Amino acid sequence: MTENDLLWLPARELVELQRRREVSAREILDAHLAQIDAVNPKVNAIITLAEDHARALAARADAAVARGELLGPLHGLPVAHKDLAPTKGIRTTYGSKLYAGHVPDHDALVVEQLVNAGAVTVGKTNVPEFGAGIQSTNELFGPTRNPYDLNLTAGGSSGGAAAAVATGMVALADGGDTGGSLRNPATFCNVVGLRPSVGSVPMWPANDPFAPLSIQGPIGRTVDDVALQMTVLTRADPRSPWGLGDASRFNAGLEYDFSDVPVAWSADLGGQLAVDDTVRTAMQPVHEALAGISRKVAVAAPDMTGADEAFRTLRGWYRALNYGDRYAANPEAFGIRVRQDIENGLATTSAGLMRAHKLRGLLFQRFAEFTREYRYLVTVTTQVVPWSADQLWPERIGDTRSENYLDCMRSMYWFTVLGVPALSVPAGFTADGLPVGVQIVGRSGDDLGVLRLARQIERTLGAGLRRPAVAVPVVGGRTGTTRLTG
Repeated sequence: MTENDLLWLPARELVELQRRREVSAREILDAHLAQIDAVNPKVNAIITLAEDHARALAARADAAVARGELLGPLHGLPVAHKDLAPTKGIRTTYGSKLYAGHVPDHDALVVEQLVNAGAVTVGKTNVPEFGAGIQSTNELFGPTRNPYDLNLTAGGSSGGAAAAVATGMVALADGGDTGGSLRNPATFCNVVGLRPSVGSVPMWPANDPFAPLSIQGPIGRTVDDVALQMTVLTRADPRSPWGLGDASRFNAGLEYDFSDVPVAWSADLGGQLAVDDTVRTAMQPVHEALAGISRKVAVAAPDMTGADEAFRTLRGWYRALNYGDRYAANPEAFGIRVRQDIENGLATTSAGLMRAHKLRGLLFQRFAEFTREYRYLVTVTTQVVPWSADQLWPERIGDTRSENYLDCMRSMYWFTVLGVPALSVPAGFTADGLPVGVQIVGRSGDDLGVLRLARQIERTLGAGLRRPAVAVPVVGGRTGTTRLTG
């Protein structure tokens, strides 16, 4: 088996090879480190590489196999953590100049979960400042570039995570999603990103442990890789009120007969969304693919009235909650995207906050009624294709001008407001070779059902099998590229 083989095998297969002692965790790590050397200088996805830490974890995994044990379902799999998640002893900057040299003394729960399940931490992935943006760039590290066109963005805010997975630098990655930060970069990089149901994934640390908008979740190259991570990320922890479901349900398998399951399809949510013509054209095969999966596919969309106001009010309020004190003390240290969010939050009145919650409740009730008729909604993930890596957000969505970075995220954050599972899976490519993903939205708590439908779409369309040209096979081991350290 070559180093290149180890970069692209499904996660479960890599674990099984280790169990049978056909390959070691050290060999898997070496293959991925060589890929990082070769590819990361081009895409700028991993901004802190913790090689010594990774080697110690790989040695731990191999020692367990020697004893006849596996550490967990992610045994020996190289992973990278989003630079918004604290990592003990490894630089964590949050994409901010305020934390340029920050080295935490604790791990975030998402890091603990993955490592306790046997994963091998290789480093941190790039983000926009404090995660505010649909373009993963900041003043410390610059932009993460799209693996399919290095002139373009990889998306955000989990852009570094998606680009690292897409190029074979890691087997899996974690991310977070408020307005689409798992789904948008997954689409742009031709991988799978799941925003789980609110309540399914415990999170720590958190200023407000009951916050209903931001949630952590998985990124992988396949739906099954994402499902495997969910067996780990959904385990309950006493430090969080969430994660109270049965994590073992994600081991139930992804095969399912959707022939008689009603599915709604709409490329623009019944005209409620502005969508680029390029995206519409690339999405055309999806409707036909759905017809081959279910006999009950209909063109339909839920009424999303009020989603914009509810989300933007609540997002601004939570931004002010998390960063308002630091902003007041040092406003010049914050970039335009974070400033806009915090200032909007600080201007929120109690009446505005109450109205946002009321709108959210009405939205949820309407969507619950919609999913009584249609079990799943399939629609676009993003309204636009990737744009210049030097530009914070696209100037236009079709004929509509964008005023800020949130304008092109409506297709995702409208479902954030609902707290329901939403997943992006590769669906096709534009005429210029840029990936386009399709978004699957389900009922609250039906994360497994969303994964199962995504697996059928993945199998039917096969778009996720196309690798980016920048991820060329690495031959001959380490290249000697300058190391990144924390």
